[in-house]
Amino acid sequence: MPTQAWTETRVRALHDDLVSLYEPVDRVAEHGADPTAEPGEGVRQLVTTILSQNVADANTSRAAAALFDRYDDFAAIEAADHDELAETIRVAGLADQKAARIQRALAAIREETGGAYSLAFLDAMATDAAKAWLTDIKGVGPKTASVVLNFHFGKPTMAVDTHVERVSKRFGLVPASASNQAAHNRLDEIVPDELIYPLHVLLIRHGREHCSARGADCDNPVCATYCDCEYC
Repeated sequence: MPTQAWTETRVRALHDDLVSLYEPVDRVAEHGADPTAEPGEGVRQLVTTILSQNVADANTSRAAAALFDRYDDFAAIEAADHDELAETIRVAGLADQKAARIQRALAAIREETGGAYSLAFLDAMATDAAKAWLTDIKGVGPKTASVVLNFHFGKPTMAVDTHVERVSKRFGLVPASASNQAAHNRLDEIVPDELIYPLHVLLIRHGREHCSARGADCDNPVCATYCDCEYC
């Protein structure tokens, strides 16, 4: 199909077409800012998201369960012997790096709050400032920061995983040569705030069910309308 400019109207049309192909995304049932959440829930989200980097969901769940079963609280995780911590989360892969990232993140939070393990202070910050604070922590990239800010605090920033990035580039939402950071910036710019989360979920589903990395199945109305990749 001919390349078209991505306007807000066209992004909304893409969302609606993905909903028609799949189903509406119920934000309340899955994620979003929860005023009743415990103060440590944002920290738990951050730690779990670090564990999820470059690994399947099942292994993330196993590593998180092992981590929170072994240590009583975040202070114990921060103070843990590095090798012991790495062994505890080994199933998540990159165990040494992730152990260091988790301990750095917990230390940064404790220092910022004067001793508490809570990210509540991010809620009052502008999205860009909150993302900058998180990504200042070595090992916390734009995707990890956006997961925490969008899923936990409801802030309008798109978490761009491999599926979102691949589909967005094939649809022309993001330039094919864009870095992951540039993809985050572009999608945050063009996707209406209230569609950030549902479009994130729908793009992931489309990437898994149709727009795979190799041998994509383009026999669907969404690809027919928006995609001109080599498989279409």
